[in-house]
Parts: sequence; structure tokens; C-alpha cells
Amino acid sequence: MNIHEYQAKEIFRSHGMPIPEGEIATTPEQAEALAKKYGGTVVVKAQVHAGGRGKAGGVKLAKNPKEAREIAEKILALTIKDLPVKKVLVTPAADIATEAYVGVIIDRASKRATFMVSPAGGIDIEEVAAKTPEKLRKLAVDPRYGLQTYEAMELGFFLYDDVKQVRQAAKIMQQLYAAFVASGASLAEINPLVTTPDGKVLALDAKMVIDDNELDRKPELAALRDESAEAPSEVEARNASLTFIKLDGNVGCIVNGAGLAMATMDLVKYYGGEPANFLDIGGSSNPEKVVAALKIITEDPSVKAILFNIFGGITRTDDVANGIVTATKQTPLTVPIVIRLTGTNEEIAVKILEDNGFTALTDMDEAVQRAVELATAKEAA
Repeated sequence: MNIHEYQAKEIFRSHGMPIPEGEIATTPEQAEALAKKYGGTVVVKAQVHAGGRGKAGGVKLAKNPKEAREIAEKILALTIKDLPVKKVLVTPAADIATEAYVGVIIDRASKRATFMVSPAGGIDIEEVAAKTPEKLRKLAVDPRYGLQTYEAMELGFFLYDDVKQVRQAAKIMQQLYAAFVASGASLAEINPLVTTPDGKVLALDAKMVIDDNELDRKPELAALRDESAEAPSEVEARNASLTFIKLDGNVGCIVNGAGLAMATMDLVKYYGGEPANFLDIGGSSNPEKVVAALKIITEDPSVKAILFNIFGGITRTDDVANGIVTATKQTPLTVPIVIRLTGTNEEIAVKILEDNGFTALTDMDEAVQRAVELATAKEAA
């Protein structure tokens, strides 16, 4: 679960990290009042669950309250990566001498929380890793001991030469690790971690992603969810107990089981296509879940063909077939559909589909290849 920057900063503050004050505004007038309260130059920052806010015009400096109101009005009118901006964070601007990056993620290779630090802050860490990997240092943390002081100091010396700043950065990294563990996060980062001309080290930005599996036992974190800042399709999928991730391709995939879904996406790319999504209807699907899945897929204008890939074990293929028939009667399809299903109640499912004008395939390669061809043709039409 993504949370907003201002929410992540509250968590970071609760662990003692040095972060400039700041408050949320939902109107230009509120932003102006906050700028008056803080005095001097402030930063107005869009609060949306999207990266690249600065490049999209969602982060700007305001030298006075009037300018803060004007800037807030423009930012609140923005849509960044299909997400409308509904609130902004107003925070005093800091004098910046240097910018660095500090982050901790769950690394699947080492199976541990892993720190990544770089003296090249303020830009995408992926860009640093790709173009200047020598500017990136990683450290896997032993969960038995946490981030030890000597390890934090070692990372700090990779960022700074001044030992006073190294000590400050090391303390911040230990606090960041504590926040990461306590929140059940899968990612926590500060970008940028800055030094000021008088030698202080401050966290100017904050980002956290909470592991969804933690939310049942951490209701205080679950309460931070802001559905208004999420893609409507993801909210709809979660409410229907579907696992859904929007992607950039044109083949809409509806699959049962995460492993089969991954294999399907790989096969789509193998045959020259691009999946439009990851969508797993689960192992105990029913017609209602299939109807919800088809509704989500068909509302995506980038989808040019729909691919069902169902391997019926616990999932009954006749349930899936009934879901397809119900959904397409409610909302007739405007793009071609390819259905591959095999397994439990396969004969019944095929009969249901054929009675309603659909054809079912049993070969996965054939179905994926056909879906890619149809999506490509529809795209070109």
C-alpha cells in the first residue's frame, strides 16, 4: 500500500528523524495561510501516489504567501500520471548544500532488508544505478541485529567526508531502518537527504510502501489508505478480491493463479505483445469475480484484445464460463476476446461458451499468440 509523503514523514518523525515541519492544504487559500504561518520561502508539493512529481510540475517553490496560493491553485488543477491532485503539502524551504539518496527495500536476492545509498540524490535512483553504478552502495542488513552503528557509519562515509555529517546520516539511517521494520514496509526512502550550509543533515522527502500483508495487524497504518489517490481500477479490483496491477501494454490478461499470470505475461512478450495488466482472479473464482474482472479490463482504453487463460483446479472452469457470458451480456465487448481454459468441468464450460457464441481453446501457446495478433491488428486499425 502506498502512502502519501506527508504520512510517511509523520512516521519518520515518530522515529526521531529530522524533518522540516509541514501541513496539508486542499485549497489555494489554505496553502496561502500556511505560507504566512511559516514565513519566507515555502515548497508546495503535490500529494499523489506517483513518481516524477517535480517533472510534472507538481513541486514548486513559493517566495511569499500570494505566490503559494497561485502555485497551489495550479498544482491542485493537475493530473499526474492519471491521478488528480487533491491536496498539497506546504513546507518551509531549506537551504541545500548537497543532496544524497538513502533507501531501504526488501531484496529478494539476499532475502533481507537492504540499504541503498548514493551521494547523487534528488534524481531517480534507477537512473543512478543504470548510468553511474559506482555512485551506489548497497548493504544487506542482518535481521538478528538490525543496522549496526559501524555499518551505518560505513554507509555515511560513502555519502560524506565530514565526520559530523557522517554521524548524523548514520543516526538517520538507523532511525529509517527502525521505521521500516516497525511499519512492515517493503520500501522506505529519503530522496533527497540534504546537508545545509551550516552542516545539518535533513530528510526533505519521504516515501514508504507498506506491505499489504501487514495491514490486518496494523489497523493504524491501514487507516492511512487514500482511495481517492489510487487508480479507480485498482480500488475496484481490491473490493472484488482480485489481484490487479495496471501495466502499459494492450493485451488485457485475466488469469487464475499468480504463477500462471506471470507465465502468461512472459508468453505475451515472447510472441511480441505487451500485457496491459496483471490480473489474478484467484483459485476459488466465481462468476461474480469474473464479471468484475472483465468490467475492469474493458474499461481500460489501452486494451485491444482480451485473453482469458484459465487452468481449472480449485477454480471451476464452468464458473469462469458463466462469468464471461454474464459479463458480456451486461456489457457487449468492443474488442476481441480469446479464451483458453482447461481442467475442472472443462466440458461443461466449453458447452456454456459455445451455446453463447464463444470458442474456447485448450492450448496456451495458441491462445496467447492469437491474442497478441488480434491486439496488434486492432491497434493498427
